[in-house]
Amino acid sequence: MTTPSRANSGGPATAGRIVRHALPDRLFHWLGAACVLVLLGTAFLPIIGIEFGWVTVHWVTGLVLIAAMLFHIVRVLMRGTLGSMWLGRADAADALDVVRATLERKLPSRRPGKYSVAQKFIHHAFAVVVLTTSITGSLMLARIDTPWWQRNPYLLADATWGIVYVLHGLGALLLITMVMMHVYFALRPEKLKFTRAMIRGWITRREFDEHHDPQRWQVDR
Repeated sequence: MTTPSRANSGGPATAGRIVRHALPDRLFHWLGAACVLVLLGTAFLPIIGIEFGWVTVHWVTGLVLIAAMLFHIVRVLMRGTLGSMWLGRADAADALDVVRATLERKLPSRRPGKYSVAQKFIHHAFAVVVLTTSITGSLMLARIDTPWWQRNPYLLADATWGIVYVLHGLGALLLITMVMMHVYFALRPEKLKFTRAMIRGWITRREFDEHHDPQRWQVDR
C-alpha cells in the first residue's frame, strides 16, 4: 500500500487552494527542464550542421543538472516525502482501473493520491534516464580538458568507453521522446491544472475533491 502523502509537504491548504508543489520543488523542475533542453540542443544541433562552440556549454550545463538533482534528492530524504512517489498495490489497482475504464469507454472509478500512477511512472522513467546520462556524462568529462583537470582518455578501457558512449547516446535519444510526450500531456486541457500547479504551486479545493482521494493525500484543513 502506498504511504499517504500529506499536503504539508508543500504547505497547508488556504483560501480554497491546496499547495501541490513547494517553491523549491518548482524551481528544481524548471531548472532541470532548462538544463535538459540545453543539453539536448548542444548535443544534437551540431549533428544536423549547426556549428557552434557547444562542448563547454554542454558539460557545464551537465554539472548544473547534477547539482540540482543532488539538491532534490537530499531535500526529499530530509523531508521524508519519498513515499509520495512510491509504487505500491494501490497504484497497481489504479492502473487496472484505468485499463478497465478505457476498454469500457468510461471514467475511472478510483481516485489517486497526490500523484497518479502515470505521473509516478514518468517520474521514475526520467529519473532512470537522466541519472544514466549524468553518470556516463560524468565519466566522459575525463576525456576533455577543464579548469580543474587535464583530460585522461585512458581512464577506462576502450570496450568500457564504448559502453559509456552507447548508454549516454541512448539516454539522450530517449530523452527527446520523453520530453515530447511530457510536453504533449502537460498541454492537454484536462492536465492544465497540473501544469498550473507546477508554475504557481497550487490546485483548487474543487480540483482536489474531483481528482484526488483524501485518504491517500491527506491535506491540512
